[in-house]
Amino acid sequence: MYIPQHFNENGTAWQIDAIRRDPFGVITSLVDGALMATHLPFLIEPGEGPNGTLHAHMARQNPHWQSFDGATEALIVFAGPHGYISPTWYEKPSPAVPTWNYVAVHVYGKPVVIDAPAVTRAHLAHLADTFEGAGPDRWTLAGQPDSFIDGMLKGVVSFAIPITRIEGKAKMSQNRSLEDRGRVIAALRAEGETALADAMEHAKT
Repeated sequence: MYIPQHFNENGTAWQIDAIRRDPFGVITSLVDGALMATHLPFLIEPGEGPNGTLHAHMARQNPHWQSFDGATEALIVFAGPHGYISPTWYEKPSPAVPTWNYVAVHVYGKPVVIDAPAVTRAHLAHLADTFEGAGPDRWTLAGQPDSFIDGMLKGVVSFAIPITRIEGKAKMSQNRSLEDRGRVIAALRAEGETALADAMEHAKT
């Protein structure tokens, strides 16, 4: 990923937080010599391995997982808040052009299939526990009939991706003045783009 220095977010903690905030990623790798991409939710475990590990699962009928041999590299892309930035929001809008602010994290690693029902069950339980939320009516894997879950497990494949490299980019108008950044944040909030405005406020300057 092309990352100008003022947009570079190379801190591991920032990258992990960005993935946890927006965990729906796209994994891309070669399958029979052609690129293939699959959209999936991921869990990241920073304590597994020297750079952390991603965990996910996909439908067994999806041929993508058959290339996960532990030797073929994959790229997983996570997109955070993003949106259009009008030059009319700057103190002096001319000369200037529109742009697009965004957060992106690229993760590289070699996926490995985990063909063990107990591990897949634990992964699915962790996934549901992470995103289901609180409350007495929350859905849990443990609350479902074993026969139902066992049948569902046969239809999915879980896998792990030990991370070999991770890149983070936050294009948040760092090349503009502090006044212009403040004006952009205010304009985004006025348009209801609070996630992007929050990201701009917390981005390094």
